[in-house]
Amino acid sequence: MTLKKTKSLAEVKVGDQLAELSIPITVTLINGGAIATRDYFPGHHDKEAAQALGSPHIFMNILTTNGLVERYIEDWAGPLAKFKNQKIKLGAPNYPGDTMTFTGEVIERDEATRSVVLGFQGKNSMGNHVTGTVTVELP
Repeated sequence: MTLKKTKSLAEVKVGDQLAELSIPITVTLINGGAIATRDYFPGHHDKEAAQALGSPHIFMNILTTNGLVERYIEDWAGPLAKFKNQKIKLGAPNYPGDTMTFTGEVIERDEATRSVVLGFQGKNSMGNHVTGTVTVELP
């Protein structure tokens, strides 16, 4: 198994675009994320309970969304990048049968702290599911 290369600060500039990442939203992803994060709220695993709450189907929890954001950023930065700050804002829910597509770009670069700030969004068919920024320190 080959370890993915971690980006260095020297190779990154403001305006660099992150590769797009599409994630199919499935019942298994939503259920698994809720169980893994010990979120037993019925809206994340019981369709009838979610519908009783006015939702058309079960919906993704925030901790699963956070994990997917971290995956997206780490896929770009590499395994030795250090997460320093993550700010997200939720929007449209993620329901099974949809796809969330991440896009992002480098919006700040700081030589003194060896860090970059990445702006990103994860969109589904209803609009932005998640938007935010992540600061990572690069070697």
